[in-house]
Parts: sequence; structure tokens; C-alpha cells
Amino acid sequence: MNAPVQPPGGLIAGGRIDEAKTLKPVRIAVLTVSDTRDASNDTSGDLLADRITGAGHTLVDRAIMRDEIETIRNQVQAWVARGDVEVIITTGGTGLTGRDVTPQALEPLFDKRMDGFSVVFHLVSYQSVGLSTLQSRATAGLIGGVFVFCLPGSNGACKDGWSVIGPQLDSRHGPCNMVELMPRLLET
Repeated sequence: MNAPVQPPGGLIAGGRIDEAKTLKPVRIAVLTVSDTRDASNDTSGDLLADRITGAGHTLVDRAIMRDEIETIRNQVQAWVARGDVEVIITTGGTGLTGRDVTPQALEPLFDKRMDGFSVVFHLVSYQSVGLSTLQSRATAGLIGGVFVFCLPGSNGACKDGWSVIGPQLDSRHGPCNMVELMPRLLET
């Protein structure tokens, strides 16, 4: 199955990009979770880094960690504590095998879950891989005022994930976007 073609005129994922507005770059970190990838073969991390910078955002950091709960947690918590990371995107470790532990590592840290992300990700992914999307536990939430998105490790899944995340990280996207929420995420 082919992914649906976006119609012309700026219509993206049910909204519009207002070209009259100025893009506010978002500061994003990418974490690849894998027992087998390193800097020389991290194609999914490369793809996300390219999409992030190509969209005008700032890639503030990037790391590769093994599929180990504490290692994943420690890296994400360190990025949240830095104060200059607004979004974290992980790739890998969302499957069903014994070593896939990204959701177990990060969901307990979520202050709030973003259930809609998983739903929309699976709708988009279904267009690419059909029922195989059932094998993904893609998830998202907020940790300490930072958006955290957990994507599968394949290049295709990262493309699908960015097609969902990217428009919401574009401050020009309407009727609303996540960038406009960022100043209010830690309100009490």
C-alpha cells in the first residue's frame, strides 16, 4: 500500500501551514535504542536528524543506547534535566520481542500520556505496512515539560512517525500545534 498523497496548498495532516507566519525552531534530541546499531549504521537516527534539521529545527543532541531500561531512562532524564531540550524522539525498542523495552523504560516517567499519538501513528503506519503496524508499541507523552515520542526502529516507521510529529512541531501549523503549548506545559 502506498501512503496517501498530500494535496497541494499546504494541507498537512488535517491542518494548514500558514506561510505568513515565521517558523519557531524547536530544540530536539534523538535517541536510537538498539543492541546492534552504531554511528556508522544508524540509518533511522540519520533519517530523523535529517528531517529535523530539514524542517528548520535544531538537533541539540543525539545518542545510541542499548535496549536496557535504566540506560534509556537515564539518557532521557538527563536530556529533560538539561533545560534546552523541548522534544525527544526515540527510535527502536517498541516491538514485541524480549529486548524491546523502550515503552517500559519511558511510560512510567510520563507525567501525561499522549494517547492520540499512538492512534494517529498506527493510522499512518497502516497505509505503509498494513496489519504489521500491530507489532509496534509506538507511544508518546510528557516528561517534565518535554514532549517524548517513541517510534519503531525502521526507516519506514520513522518516516511515518515524522509525518505525524513534524506538522505538530511546526509553529505555523493550524488550527493548533504543540509549539504553542510549550510555554504552558509546566503550569500548576
